[in-house]
Amino acid sequence: MYNGPYTRYVALGDSQSEGLGDGDDTTGLRGCADRLAELIAETSPGLTYANLAVRGKLAGQVRAEQLGPALALRPDVATVVAGMNDLLRPRFDVDEVVGHLEAMFAELTAQGARVATVTFPDTARMIPMARPLTARVTALNAGIREAAGRHGVAVAETYPHPVVTDSRLWSPDRLHASPLGHERIAAAVADALELPGSSDAWTRPLPARPGPPRSGARAAVDELRWVGSFLGPWLGRRLRGRSSGEGRTAKRPEPTPVHSAA
Repeated sequence: MYNGPYTRYVALGDSQSEGLGDGDDTTGLRGCADRLAELIAETSPGLTYANLAVRGKLAGQVRAEQLGPALALRPDVATVVAGMNDLLRPRFDVDEVVGHLEAMFAELTAQGARVATVTFPDTARMIPMARPLTARVTALNAGIREAAGRHGVAVAETYPHPVVTDSRLWSPDRLHASPLGHERIAAAVADALELPGSSDAWTRPLPARPGPPRSGARAAVDELRWVGSFLGPWLGRRLRGRSSGEGRTAKRPEPTPVHSAA
């Protein structure tokens, strides 16, 4: 079901939609939402685009801080991607998180927007220490599917495809997508929205890596380096009650024309 051409796209969410891992705060972030806007603009030349996403936000914060401004912008296409920050917290209530997501789905679709969201990959495939989170990911994805189904929201089903956990699609922190990962996420959402020219090509595996496979010793060293470089600082922020989004505002709060980066 394609309802385009579209005139206004608004992205709601956290670091994934903000674009962490695809550029930086000095040169500017691109990310999957920017890339999706470019794909939409290919068949909707007059498209304007706003990105309200802010890193570190929980689903309830996205709802409280971004839904009102998004509705005021009256998008005819929107993406809502949140919940991973909740899933990583010690206290995780899947019903509460899905409730926030469903409230956003309901209000945006009631206003006439075509809405899309995503399911999340199994983090244990990328972070062996995260195996206890697998049940949470499964429950959250099930809740997203059910809530989306009740409101006609398109779902980019990233979870089942092995390529989604290929390390080349992820930044060194393993929490944020790499530029190639953001490109694949944008293609997945375009496919879910049935944009003209989209396909399931994003599900295809990457070419085999050259050279011998990584040894067990090398893998262990890489895990220790990741713990010291990324997990330790992340846990430190949690213990201090800090969020990476503190003091930050949306990078693109008002709709502006989309210009391809190609």
